[in-house]
Amino acid sequence: MTEVSLLRLNVMRAYYLLILVERSVRVLPVLISPEAPLGPFDGVAYSFWGALALLAALGLRYPLQMVPVLLVHLAYKTLWLVAVALPLWSAGAPFDPLMASFTWAMAIGVALDLIVIPWDHVLANYVRKPGDPWRGAERHGAR
Repeated sequence: MTEVSLLRLNVMRAYYLLILVERSVRVLPVLISPEAPLGPFDGVAYSFWGALALLAALGLRYPLQMVPVLLVHLAYKTLWLVAVALPLWSAGAPFDPLMASFTWAMAIGVALDLIVIPWDHVLANYVRKPGDPWRGAERHGAR
């Protein structure tokens, strides 16, 4: 098992707090009292971000156990950059100020995720560690 320093754990906690506060300030008002009913796609997006904020709150207490939240955070921002921003930029589409600010925010988020995520821990626990069995009578320690 890899050891994660107390400094790294506290940096992770600070990042979880940043995610919690930033998402809560932007999402909770829309979910609690929207100006108009949310459409299906907006509803899914805001619900996802609300869930991300709630899970980030758990990360304050359990920073290592909630690393998958940071991996989801990294994945959705990376996918947005690759699937939304990059095709528009490659097509020469002009970026209005809103699109430019979204792109910068996503890029900064990806950079922060790459810095904050404890990659040794991820490799040890999600790549090298054997997965759970798919079938059979054996279950976590049961024989």
